[in-house]
Amino acid sequence: MKVTAVIAEYNPFHNGHLYQLDTIRKIHNTDMIIVVMSGDFVQRGIPAIVNKYERCRMALANGADLVFELPAYFALGSAEYFAQGAVSLLDKLGVVDLLHFGSEAGDISLLYEFTNMAIAHESDLYKAALNKYLKHGYSFPAARDNALSDLFPDQSVSKLISAPNNILGMEYIKALIQRNSAIKPVTLTRKGDGYTSDTLRPDCFASANALRKTLCQNADADAVRNHVPMSVHALLQQMLLCANDFSEILSFKMLQTSTNKDAFAHYYDIGAQLSHTLHNNLPRYTSFEEFALLCKTKNLTYARICRGLMHILLEMTQESADALKRHDYAQYARLLGFTAHGKQLLKSIKANASIPVISRPSNALRQLSGTALMSLQSDVHAADIYDTVHQQKQLRLSGRTAGIIRHNELTSQIIKLL
Repeated sequence: MKVTAVIAEYNPFHNGHLYQLDTIRKIHNTDMIIVVMSGDFVQRGIPAIVNKYERCRMALANGADLVFELPAYFALGSAEYFAQGAVSLLDKLGVVDLLHFGSEAGDISLLYEFTNMAIAHESDLYKAALNKYLKHGYSFPAARDNALSDLFPDQSVSKLISAPNNILGMEYIKALIQRNSAIKPVTLTRKGDGYTSDTLRPDCFASANALRKTLCQNADADAVRNHVPMSVHALLQQMLLCANDFSEILSFKMLQTSTNKDAFAHYYDIGAQLSHTLHNNLPRYTSFEEFALLCKTKNLTYARICRGLMHILLEMTQESADALKRHDYAQYARLLGFTAHGKQLLKSIKANASIPVISRPSNALRQLSGTALMSLQSDVHAADIYDTVHQQKQLRLSGRTAGIIRHNELTSQIIKLL
């Protein structure tokens, strides 16, 4: 049985994602597709527009066989931490043959060669060049790109390392190399609009960013009808969540915490500099998105600030992130859903996995310990925050004061498309 894995957010699932899953079946003769998907919060430091269960349904209805949740610490991490967490989870399942991802390069040999030479085994020259740019105030992504451009001045290399899907793909390859994993990376040329595009065009695959912008501004799923599968369009015809829906709860949390300029420094990926920036700008807070823009500087990217704000809101600490890294990242595999076809693979996963496969969080909370328990508790807390904001928005928009029941993460059911 040939098993291919995809690491995704599906925020939301769109025709480009469908093209990828269809290609995996046709080109790689895959029997099973496993998806590791971010939960209710995603790598840009924003909430998913619909919860993980609805996005799991989207994936299962359009080609995925099993969906596992990427724990919150990794889903809300840097590209490196995101990749290390996801790859470690897949590797520990013990059944995956291929890791498939989209890239601007579309050439796995080129990506593998460059990653192996310049990133996975960091040379002293690379480290020196990187530190030079960091000391000059560049953000980490900019410092990395400049350092690699110095070492490899060829123009094609410069284009290679600046493309967002290439960057993430190389982080996947790096994680596989460092783990000495038997999983082989394969890539597909990304088609349609770029990762950061924010407009919809009728003649090509739209970016998830453009779909989110359209949905949050119009609150009308019909505006994206031609860019998503029919099953996804139906699931998008509900109330959606956007970053600014978390403005009030974030403001309360920050005001409660901000006793001095270093009050935020212990949170995951914050540190002293960003803590000082957040503290100094807090009196000018108006909304989540405006505050993140207000705090953006030359060496503090908008995405990093958004992730930092979510880390504060969800009480995610640097100590816990470091502990997960020391204990080899993923500590369990939380199953979100499966199809009748995918159910056949579950027995093999449970027999071969080196980490627990969780189907009931309530049971797992009683059975796990240490960093695994901490990570799962963080996942449950993140889901509770997401569902609380969702419930409050429903009440506000409906004009009701009660009667809308908040989702209970501990009693949630696995999504089954049988």
